[in-house]
Amino acid sequence: MKTSDFLYDLPESQIAQTPVEPRDHSRLLVYDRKTKTIEHKHFYDVIDYLNAGDVMVINQTRVIPARLYGVRSGGGACEFLLLKQLAPKKWESLVRPGAKLKVGKTVSIGDGKMTATIVGEAEGGARIVEFECEGTFEETLDELGEMPLPPYIHERLADKNRYQTVYAKEDGSAAAPTAGLHFTPELLEKIRKKGIVIAPVLLHVGLGTFRPVKAENVEDHEMHSEYYEVSEETAQIIQKAKKEGRRIVAVGTTSVRTLEASSSESGMVEAKKAWTQIFITPGYSFHAVDALITNFHLPGSTLLMLISALMGREEALRAYNIAVKENYRFFSFGDAMMIL
Repeated sequence: MKTSDFLYDLPESQIAQTPVEPRDHSRLLVYDRKTKTIEHKHFYDVIDYLNAGDVMVINQTRVIPARLYGVRSGGGACEFLLLKQLAPKKWESLVRPGAKLKVGKTVSIGDGKMTATIVGEAEGGARIVEFECEGTFEETLDELGEMPLPPYIHERLADKNRYQTVYAKEDGSAAAPTAGLHFTPELLEKIRKKGIVIAPVLLHVGLGTFRPVKAENVEDHEMHSEYYEVSEETAQIIQKAKKEGRRIVAVGTTSVRTLEASSSESGMVEAKKAWTQIFITPGYSFHAVDALITNFHLPGSTLLMLISALMGREEALRAYNIAVKENYRFFSFGDAMMIL
């Protein structure tokens, strides 16, 4: 497969810059794989496509304010984007300008409230950075850091919590699991009352997830590893549902990657704490997931390849072209899609 097989045309005006209020008033494109039909709804209608007994799997990761701005000893500005925690105050990070931030360099952040020393190099041009601060690293990061919004969002986010799901719990992501941004506490309560079981998992989202694939051939692309957890309770809930023929509905591609990475070919999800580089492309046989709630993804991205594996590449591109024509909003703060 060629990466160019997963491209589509999107007007820049349809890249959402701000989230819809209330959260669940975004639009929802519903695609039925059996009939290949499309319906246009609003996200609060998602409950109509969930059945009593379904298990809806959510990712409880929480985005950290992972972007830090500093000043080099010569006075030049610099930037750190935290990717992966290696120790309490040591992170694999993207740095800018890379040419000026070699091993051994130390910079000041927040008028000296924190310092960052480059102590090593990592793959893809990243650096290993050791941070020092008074008090806990988490408190200082919360004070000095900014939300790592994707580069296609140019508006400043007034409320940090709008880039968190309402059920975010465990710190660790460099980007939000954006399909979950549409849920409100009220909608989740209605879903529970209808008899849908909500089961949490954890996957800390890395930025590599959202980058377009640069390799000409899809199979030459290497995924960044991401940490995930499936609790014993969630594993048992899913195993029981699978045995009884009830649907597993994943909220977001992060939940899909978690479930598929932790499942056997029989669809039995196991309790695990591990790292995954799972790369789901057309031809993949899904073991655990029966339906998906997701956002609209970047052309040529691994996420578009994942949904193409679930609904077929031609159908995925057809649905996306219809969404463009119908003026849906795309990407992190955009509208949603449900694949049945």
